[in-house]
Amino acid sequence: MEAAPASPLQLPVPAPERGRLLSLDALRGFDMFWILGGDGLVQAIHRLCGDPVTGMLATQFDHCAWAGFHAEDLIFPLFVFIAGISLVFSLAKTIAREGRAVAVRRIIRRGLLLVLFGIFSYGGLADGWEHVRLLGVLQRIGLAYMFAGLLFCFLKPRGLVIACAAILVGYWAVMTFVPIRDVRLDHDALAALAQTTGISDEHELFTRTTATVSGRFEPGYNVSDHLDYQYLPSRKWDRYYDPEGLLSTLPAVATCLLGVFAGLLLRLPGLSDRRRLAWMVGGGLGLLALGWAWDLQFPVIKKVWTSSFVLVAGGWSVLLLAAFHWLIDVKMWKGWIPPFVWIGMNAITAYMAANILDFHGLAARLVGGPIAHALDAHVATGLGAVVGMLGEIGLVLLFVWFLYRRQIFLRL
Repeated sequence: MEAAPASPLQLPVPAPERGRLLSLDALRGFDMFWILGGDGLVQAIHRLCGDPVTGMLATQFDHCAWAGFHAEDLIFPLFVFIAGISLVFSLAKTIAREGRAVAVRRIIRRGLLLVLFGIFSYGGLADGWEHVRLLGVLQRIGLAYMFAGLLFCFLKPRGLVIACAAILVGYWAVMTFVPIRDVRLDHDALAALAQTTGISDEHELFTRTTATVSGRFEPGYNVSDHLDYQYLPSRKWDRYYDPEGLLSTLPAVATCLLGVFAGLLLRLPGLSDRRRLAWMVGGGLGLLALGWAWDLQFPVIKKVWTSSFVLVAGGWSVLLLAAFHWLIDVKMWKGWIPPFVWIGMNAITAYMAANILDFHGLAARLVGGPIAHALDAHVATGLGAVVGMLGEIGLVLLFVWFLYRRQIFLRL
């Protein structure tokens, strides 16, 4: 990692791209804001107010248990989508100036570094090899970026479209038609099956099952989860399988490629802002329509990153990009974006810092304990939690503002 000598907002990029890079940083920061405390603030406000409006918002900022789509489910794929946009701007310049071989080396280096950072963020080797989480959020971002970046280096836009479609259709075909053992990977379900068969060991129970099913998409009862159980070593987030597992990483590459298409549209010369915006809005709505239509057979499920989920999340991502493009690049309304730009220009740094520095714990030391109790007792029950979340977000903003003012931008 290296410290940039000057703000990326001042890099000598072509004039038509300068504003779009700013809107992209703002969108990345907006997305990361919810990870760094924004969603917790919404939940705290609901506990304070308890009215239908805050209840609706609180529901949206909580993941769907399995099938369906909430605003919280957009945060992760939006970041992967933005990574796809960013690689268009960075790799196009690298290929033009230094050649494809240099670009490939940088892609692989960045992807693997993100994987290593992800392993570190989940505890690394602290609890032994058997508790290392090999796949997770940063790992998925790194792998999706790496494979989408390699495709970008070697394929033309038409080839990228074919690759994206092949990934989505191929994943659907595998999840729908490949048979799995008729075993649901759930503690209670396995216990009931053990009583029936007399086999107490879960692994033996799984391997000795000969009956098969296909086209199932329930938790622990689908191709992706079964592959994780069989072939993903060490720690799995959901005990038997992982929401960022082996097979479900493949459609995440398609999510990144949707970002690549958006980046190509942003860089397309000779296109008016009005037409560019129309393409984005039309594309976003089209993706939403296709995704929800596909949901009828292949449900929208974030935890196995179904193809329909890719399209629905991609549709909302494109629409958000269109909104930021219109507000920042077209209307030039920039007064509201500095906090998001501070976060967006050091997004991975802020994510890792939150993991290491524990902003939540620091905020509790400043405005928790007697202050929170006093607010709850003498002003309103739940106000202490709201002030605590505001304190946590304030510390995050102070951290990224300090980096921004010092012109420290850590790049992989």
